[in-house]
Amino acid sequence: MTGGKTGSVSKLFVWIILLLLIVGLGGFGVSNFGGSVRSIGAVGDKEISVDDYARALQQELRAFQAQTGQTLPLQQARVFGLDQNVIQRLIATAALDNETARIGLSVGDEQVRRQLLDIAAFQGIDGQFDRDAYRFALQQSNLNEREYETRIREETARTLLQGAVIGGVEPSETFANSILNYVAERRTFTWIRLDESSLVSPLQEPSEEDLTTYYQANTADFTEPEKKRISYVWIAPDMILDTIEIDDEALRALYDSRIEEFVIPERRLIERLVFANQSDADAADQRLNSGEISFDDLVAERGLSLTDIDLGDVTKSELGAAGETLFELTEPGVTNPLSSSLGPAIFRMNGILPAQETTFEEARRSLVDEFALDRARRIIADGATNIDDLLAGGASLEEIAEETEMRLEKIDWWDGLGERIASYNSFRDAARDVNDGDFPELLELEDGGYFALRLDDLIDPTLSPIDEVRDKVVSGWENQQTEARLLELAEQLSGQIAEGVLPESLGLSGTLASDLTRDGFIEGAPDSFVTDVFGMAKGDVTIIEGFGAVYIVRLDSIDPPDQTSPDTESLQANLDQQIVQSVSQDIFEAYARALQNSAGLSLNQTAITAVNAQFP
Repeated sequence: MTGGKTGSVSKLFVWIILLLLIVGLGGFGVSNFGGSVRSIGAVGDKEISVDDYARALQQELRAFQAQTGQTLPLQQARVFGLDQNVIQRLIATAALDNETARIGLSVGDEQVRRQLLDIAAFQGIDGQFDRDAYRFALQQSNLNEREYETRIREETARTLLQGAVIGGVEPSETFANSILNYVAERRTFTWIRLDESSLVSPLQEPSEEDLTTYYQANTADFTEPEKKRISYVWIAPDMILDTIEIDDEALRALYDSRIEEFVIPERRLIERLVFANQSDADAADQRLNSGEISFDDLVAERGLSLTDIDLGDVTKSELGAAGETLFELTEPGVTNPLSSSLGPAIFRMNGILPAQETTFEEARRSLVDEFALDRARRIIADGATNIDDLLAGGASLEEIAEETEMRLEKIDWWDGLGERIASYNSFRDAARDVNDGDFPELLELEDGGYFALRLDDLIDPTLSPIDEVRDKVVSGWENQQTEARLLELAEQLSGQIAEGVLPESLGLSGTLASDLTRDGFIEGAPDSFVTDVFGMAKGDVTIIEGFGAVYIVRLDSIDPPDQTSPDTESLQANLDQQIVQSVSQDIFEAYARALQNSAGLSLNQTAITAVNAQFP
């Protein structure tokens, strides 16, 4: 009996293990997007497939890379919420598909067929639908014909439903006019600029007390920033150019290796319109010769643009059999049908680019500079490993300078210095990051040189003695006094102008600015000038301080947008369009959420996690 019980228990454990194994392996159906788990969720009866989620997520990551030029790992993308954006879009799509199925909205086979025929990716060189191209394109996207045509049918139905929901949206006239009035409202005003030349008497010489008072009140302007005292060794290509021996044979070899830059054959600017067969090409040629159609219209008739048929500037050999005829043309024109690598074609020659040749002697000077710099970079790069080894072995910068051609120098560096070695971004970055106790590391400069640095000391911000910055103190005091006197003068004059006195009677030359809108500007005035003007009431006179100058402004009129201006009409149309789009988007999102809530949403987080795990 004991043995029987033991056997039963053993079998029980075996079944438990097998059951756990089956459950565990069930998840592997997600790993290749084709196993037992086929959806990440559903809205009502419409499932969101694992493949659709994976494909949409991949497209989102690729779009980010195309926009920024950087690869975005999924883990980082999730921090930005990209995965949630994809899921929300798929949920909205599923909600619409579920609703179109519920109300029986669909399109027929003929509509699907017409859409397929219009897709350029499925067309051959003759512009007609190509079934082989169709199948190949679908294979590249891991789709079959039935799946793709179902997608077209569903997408068309969704479009119809969306159009029915938002088709009746009209722009709000009150809202649009409010925005238009704000953006396109106009101001007409008179402005007067006062500067140092407007003062009746020159400034008196400042006393020592004046300078000392100004210096003490503005110590921040005369304080040296915190600095890092840095020792560094460095070598750059231009430091060793004098040691480079110029080899004429090497220069000649360099010239020959780049001969296509110096000897450029005659070229033609060519456009090529290819036809499926000779009869189509001959028929098009007859229409051109009879004047029935122009070459541009013939291209457009084929559903192409001039960019699609543009070959650029090409040589005779690049044109193959058509080259002889095209290079016999002495002026721009259109040819009869000619043979090409893609079949019969009509060519248009748009320009002749003559041959150009730069002899070795003419190119020698630039080749010498390039050769010497390249050789210097190679010499420096070859020696970098030895320098790196010396630093790794504990050699000091002083020892590096003694044993190699690197120069030892010092610099009191601060963030903003841009002279000599501090003009290199790599040095500035290293100087900014270096800390006390860091070991020198060999780093590369942008021009192929190398450097290593060491932090010797930190120099606290230091107030420069007044005698060392006297000229700067005098200049600052003069600017302050000038601005104060200009402001005092402006207050006196603006008061009189506000009382109705004409600027001309005060010896002032006013400038009239008419119909200025919020995006206008006054040259030389401060950035806030127009903003300040639009904050004024009609008849107001105000003072605006500028750069070494003061402006007196009188607002003469406030005028509504110019309804006769084409710019205003265009702005009105754009505003109406943007308002409709914004309101339509809000309505559609609300409708999609209502459908989702009505039908019910379920998400399989395990499946979502499994799909995410497949991405790097």
